[in-house]
Amino acid sequence: SLLGIYPKVGALPVRFLKAGKNDIEFCLSLSDLNTKGVILQAFEMFRLKSCVDFKPYEGEKTYLQFEKLDGCWSYVGDFQTGQNVSIGARCEYKDTVEHEVLHALGFYHEQSRTDRDDYVNIWWEQIIDGQAYNFNKYDDDFITDLNTPYDYESVMHYGPYSFNKNSSIPSITTKIPEFNDVIGQSQDLSKIDLERLNRMYNCASSLTLLDQCSFESINICGMVQSKTDDAEWQAHSQADFCVDHLVMSMGYFMHFNTTVGHPNETALLESRIFYPRRNTKCLQFFYKIDGSLKDKLIVWIKRDDGSGNIRKMAQLQQHWKFANIPFNSQAKFRYVFHGIKGDPSTSTGGINIDDISLTETQCPTGVWQIRNFTSALQNTAKGDYIASPVFFNSEGYCFVLSLSPHGPVNSSGSYLGIMFALCSAENDGGLEWPAGDRQVTFTIVDQNPDITQRMSASRSFVTDPNQIHNGKLLWDKPSITGSVDPLYGRYIGPFWGWNYILPHSELHRKSFLKDDTLMVFVNFEGNVPCYSYVILLSVVSSEQQPCEVGWAESLCLVQSHPVSSVAEQGLKPRSTEPQSCTPNHCTTLPLTSPQKMNPCPVLSQVVQWQFFF
Repeated sequence: SLLGIYPKVGALPVRFLKAGKNDIEFCLSLSDLNTKGVILQAFEMFRLKSCVDFKPYEGEKTYLQFEKLDGCWSYVGDFQTGQNVSIGARCEYKDTVEHEVLHALGFYHEQSRTDRDDYVNIWWEQIIDGQAYNFNKYDDDFITDLNTPYDYESVMHYGPYSFNKNSSIPSITTKIPEFNDVIGQSQDLSKIDLERLNRMYNCASSLTLLDQCSFESINICGMVQSKTDDAEWQAHSQADFCVDHLVMSMGYFMHFNTTVGHPNETALLESRIFYPRRNTKCLQFFYKIDGSLKDKLIVWIKRDDGSGNIRKMAQLQQHWKFANIPFNSQAKFRYVFHGIKGDPSTSTGGINIDDISLTETQCPTGVWQIRNFTSALQNTAKGDYIASPVFFNSEGYCFVLSLSPHGPVNSSGSYLGIMFALCSAENDGGLEWPAGDRQVTFTIVDQNPDITQRMSASRSFVTDPNQIHNGKLLWDKPSITGSVDPLYGRYIGPFWGWNYILPHSELHRKSFLKDDTLMVFVNFEGNVPCYSYVILLSVVSSEQQPCEVGWAESLCLVQSHPVSSVAEQGLKPRSTEPQSCTPNHCTTLPLTSPQKMNPCPVLSQVVQWQFFF
C-alpha cells in the first residue's frame, strides 16, 4: 500500500481502500437533517477533487458509520471492520466532516509531522487535560509526508486556540508569526491535502470534473474553431485589453472582435466531446460583452440525440459576469460558444469568455455577484449590510440574502456575515407552509480558475418547521412573519444565518475577490433534487429577439444598459435590533439517484485511536 501522512506499511491502522478500489461504503446513522446534508456535501467535494468515492452500505466488511456522538472524531485508517465517525453537536460543517473523513482515510494531524518542531510551537501547559495526544509528534518510521512541505493551510492543522485552557492563550503557534492567522482554516481541503490524498489513492483524475479551462495553455483546452462560421475566436492576454478575469496567471481569455465585419456574422468555438458518467451537469464560466448592445453570445449543449430546446437571456453590464448553466445529458455531447455580431459600426470591443468549468454536480440555486467590494468594505461599518437580488428555488419559494461586510454591531468587525430570509411572491398560496426541513447553504466562493484548488467557505442550516420567533413560526409565510421592505416591494421574513463566515484576512490571501467582485453561491432545497435553471438569467420573452439556431439547448447572452451600483447592491444600514444568528443545526441533500440502503450493523463505541477536531 502507498501511504501518506498515515502509518507506513506494517503499522496499524492502514489506508482505507484496497488497491484498485476507490469507493467506501457508509451508513448515516443519525436523524439530524443538517448533519446528513453536510456529510453528503463533503462526499461531493471528495468526488470533485479526487477519485475517492462513497456509496451506501451494501454489506462490505469495511465501512464508515456516521453518528452524532460526543464531539467530532474519527479513527485513523482502516480497522478492517465497520468504524464510527462522530459528527456531534457543533460539528456540522463541511470542513469538519472532511477533516474526520481524512482521518479515516489514513491522515494524522498536520502538527503530528516528524518535522513539526521546525514550524510550530506546542504550549503543552495550555492544553486541556486529556487532550495532549492530539498534539503528538510521530517518528518518520511510522508516518511519512510523501515529500510534501509542511502545510499551514491543511484542513488537518489545528488552529492556535485548539483545546486550550484559557480562551486568550494559544495552545499552538507558528514560528513564523504571519502564519498564526492561517493555521486552523475552516474552509476546505488545501492544495497539499489534495496532493497527498491523490498520491495515496493513486488518483489520476476527478470523478465529477469533466472539464475546466482558463485558456492558459497553447492548445486552448482542446477547443476547436468551426469551419462553418464567418469569423474566429482568438486567445488574448490581459495586456491586450486589461480586462482579463484572472489575477494570478498569465491572463489569457478568448475574445470575439465585433468591431469589424458585418452584422450577424458569427464565430463558433466548440469543446471536445464529453462522455457522461452522471446525468446531472453544471457548466460555469465568466463572460463579458463590451461591444455593441446588439452583440449576442449563445451557449449550446450539442447532444448526439438532439433533444431539448431551451433558450435563456442575460442582462449584461460593462464587467465580467458569471454564467451558471444546469443541464442533463446521458448521451455524449459538446458545449459550444456561439458569438454573433450586432452592429460593428457602434461596437467598442467584443465578447470575452474565461474560466470555464464543467462538472457532473448540481449547480447552485442562486449566484450573487457583489461588485466594487473593496469600496463596500471601506464605506460600511459594523451592522451595515448589502441586500441581494430576489431568488427563487425549484419549488417556487422566494428568498433574499443580506451580507454584512463587517458583521453585526457587537462583533470584532473582521469577519463577513451572511443571512437568509424568505420573501413573499404571487405563488405563495400554492406552497407548503411553514417552509421547513429545507437546507440553506451559503458559499463565499474562492474564484481560483482551477475548481479543484478552490478553498471556498461554506455554512449550512436547516429550516425547522416548529421554530418560533417573536411568537410566530419562523418559516411561515413572510406576509405573516415579516413586513414590506420598500427595497423589494415584498414582505421579507426574519433573517437567519451566520454572523461569521469568512475573515477579512482571507479575502486577498486567496481569490475571493476577482475584478473586485465577491461571489456568493446559495442553495435552498428540500428532499427533491433540483435542476433549476440559472437565477441570473430570465426566459426570453416573445418581445425579445430569439436566438434561432437548430441545435439542442442554448443560453442566449446579450448586453443591456448597466444598472447603477447603488440599485444593484441595495446598500443600506442594518437595523440595530438584535438578529438571530445561531442557525437550527438540525434537509438532507439528495443522493444523485434514489438508492436503497441496507440496514447498518450496530457498532460498539471504541475509545482508542480517536482523534478529535
